[in-house]
Amino acid sequence: MPLAVYMLGLAVFALGTSEFMLSGLLPPIADDMNVSIPQAGLLISAFAIGMVIGAPVLAAATLRLPRKATLIALITAFGLGQIAGALAPTYEVLFASRILSALACAGFWAVGASSAVAMVAVTQRARAMAVMIGGLSIANVLGVPAGAFLGEHLGWRSAFWAVGGASAVALVGVVTLIPRIPLPAEKPRLKRELSIYKDGQVWLQVALVALAGGGVFCAFSYLAPLLTDVSGLSSGWVPTVLALFGIGALLGTMLGGRIADANLFGVLFSGILASTVFLAVLAVFAGTAAVAVALSFLVGFSAFYTAPALNARMFNVASAAPTLAAATATAAFNAGNAFGPWLGGTVIDADFGYRSPAWAGALLTLAALVLTYAALRWERSTSKPSRPLMHSPNVPSPNVPSANAPSALNDDPSPANAVAGRPE
Repeated sequence: MPLAVYMLGLAVFALGTSEFMLSGLLPPIADDMNVSIPQAGLLISAFAIGMVIGAPVLAAATLRLPRKATLIALITAFGLGQIAGALAPTYEVLFASRILSALACAGFWAVGASSAVAMVAVTQRARAMAVMIGGLSIANVLGVPAGAFLGEHLGWRSAFWAVGGASAVALVGVVTLIPRIPLPAEKPRLKRELSIYKDGQVWLQVALVALAGGGVFCAFSYLAPLLTDVSGLSSGWVPTVLALFGIGALLGTMLGGRIADANLFGVLFSGILASTVFLAVLAVFAGTAAVAVALSFLVGFSAFYTAPALNARMFNVASAAPTLAAATATAAFNAGNAFGPWLGGTVIDADFGYRSPAWAGALLTLAALVLTYAALRWERSTSKPSRPLMHSPNVPSPNVPSANAPSALNDDPSPANAVAGRPE
């Protein structure tokens, strides 16, 4: 595996840490910026909105641009966004910096994923994507808790400076290690790929991904105040619990990726149902610290256990558009990662307390479960099974683990990548 692919994985570590680290920094940001915790939570939604817009737009806009130069420009813009966040004098400036960072993040994913698979043989594409997307999983296990730790001891701005430093290291690596990557011989036809948006199944899957991710991140975004104000834990426990969520996410992704090939809808039903139950139980028993900590791990596991299947079905129903399929899945996840924190903040503002985001999240995942049943009925009502995903160098999806996932309803034995969103 080329060293350049691992450098892309390091860049993804920085991207993923920035996307999710605010879940452990909301209280100090709210205090420093003189805003409420729900208002601070909108910073998570701001990043997700930038990803929703940036993923499909930049995936299309950069199709014919030089890969290396585009990567350099995007990781530079991302790093500048972190510096702007660290120096932000007002909430409004911080909000704008999150949108800038998200747009650069979405674009880097689109170009970085296609670059990773272009640098290896066809038989190593899955490994290349696993290395790159693995950076996101490591961000959940190490980067997000480290950001919370820095915020606790050195102030929340230090976490932004740390991600900015990681971005600078990634920039040096891109400049020195990424080779010149030729553009595909056959240019993608954007007009043809846009035609997938006429398919109702694509929009049903967009809604399903958004609700499944949004439900989890509705609760996860306000996990820190839940642990301190309801469970009675000290703020020093927050990084540890976030690390447990990340470990659960990593394990869930690995297991879900192995099972989804053989039983896609089985994974969807069991994983989304488990998330619904875990969120409801968290809302009821959040006052017991041990239960809240254990459920944080379980919610991370169940949420990312479904990620391979959610991604695979998006590729199946949008298989005519390999360039936009992954970008659409990413945008859908981040749509949920934008709506979820907003809804969580809304119910907190309505004086329902810090348990209420878990209740609201459970309702969203319950709705996702209903859509899963509708998707299964629609799938079975068609005369032909979903088409398997065609191999393509354009597979940019940071929140889902499968680059080349087959349909659950055919006999294609090709493996799905098991790497873990939105949500973000």
